[in-house]
Amino acid sequence: MAVKSLDDLLSSGGVAGRYVLVRSDLNVPLDGATITDDGRVRAALPTIRRLAEAGARVVVTAHLGRPKGAPDDAYSLRPVAARLGELLGSDVPLAGDVVGREARDVTASLADGQVAMLENVRFDPRETSKDADERGALAREFVSLVGSDAAFVSDGFGVVHRKQASVYDIARELPAYAGGLVLSELEVLRTLTGDPQRPYAVVLGGSKVSDKLAVIEALLPKVDRLLVGGGMCFTFLAAQGQGVGSSLLEAEMVDVCKRLLDEAGDKLVLPVDVVAADAFSADAATRTVAAGEIEDGWMGLDIGPESVRQFADAVGSAKTVFWNGPMGVFEMEPFAGGTRGVAQAIADGDAFSVVGGGDSAAAVRLLGLPEDGFSHISTGGGASLEYLEGKDLPGVAVLSE
Repeated sequence: MAVKSLDDLLSSGGVAGRYVLVRSDLNVPLDGATITDDGRVRAALPTIRRLAEAGARVVVTAHLGRPKGAPDDAYSLRPVAARLGELLGSDVPLAGDVVGREARDVTASLADGQVAMLENVRFDPRETSKDADERGALAREFVSLVGSDAAFVSDGFGVVHRKQASVYDIARELPAYAGGLVLSELEVLRTLTGDPQRPYAVVLGGSKVSDKLAVIEALLPKVDRLLVGGGMCFTFLAAQGQGVGSSLLEAEMVDVCKRLLDEAGDKLVLPVDVVAADAFSADAATRTVAAGEIEDGWMGLDIGPESVRQFADAVGSAKTVFWNGPMGVFEMEPFAGGTRGVAQAIADGDAFSVVGGGDSAAAVRLLGLPEDGFSHISTGGGASLEYLEGKDLPGVAVLSE
């Protein structure tokens, strides 16, 4: 699937004096008005900077959180615009609406090489509407802001699996190009789904088997080892007949896990020990026990040290590693050891290693691990998984129309 790139846009006569609407993924975690992880802002920077330096009038659109289709100050992009301005070294004005009067005023005031941001696009209910006409109407209002001679650059890989107005419909209204971030994500994922170097190890964590079922089924035939940690491992352990105490358990998925275990044979590796606690709390009583020996009233909140060693051996001998999902409740220090240990083993290895976005990328930064120890840290957890499942990504497909 050939898509036009940012390079194509910049070499096609230039963008100086021309409006360029950029869809970025700036859905950062916030503590009040404080950004706790600016990784997505920094990832969006190269494309925005290239356009600005080429003299474009750059208008950035993005979403934050899940507002209910109406303005909500808790989900304002104000902190994001401020952080982007700090990184660019120039002010980034934020329009107080999506396509209204303030958006028109802010856009009209831009000079060549300047950058502005529109307010959270999900404040407009048409952004996520299932009605193509409603989404199309919003897309045309974007065009009215920037003019029909503008260009659109899709650079938010974390949203390309959504058929939404600022991702999909706008690409049908303006000449559309893939930004550098989207192109690099696609290149990495094509490596994982093509002919990766072997051994190929996949590490999956997170809470629920149901969230990862499709990707497990898609990857099992392709990998040499599938290592399962996080809360989802307890449903697999239950499928083996092991006791899991009060650990997270999807009872309705036990039979599915039995089938996957039968199909996978020794490819699928589960923890042999866990860090258990008597409460879901950073100051709970803890003990390390064999995976099948969690007492009633206790819950597994991390994989144990022997499991870390076994998982580390598997990723250490691999030539390709894909990791998506933490091994435990890494936000609480007593249950961060599994995620830290496995991530460090991946970083220390010489494999082509991909961190699959979302909580995994956040864990790398929160735990202070070296980002340059990984070949690629994705910004699009859900989009990455859907690509690996073999699904079409509407926001990518539309770029090749």
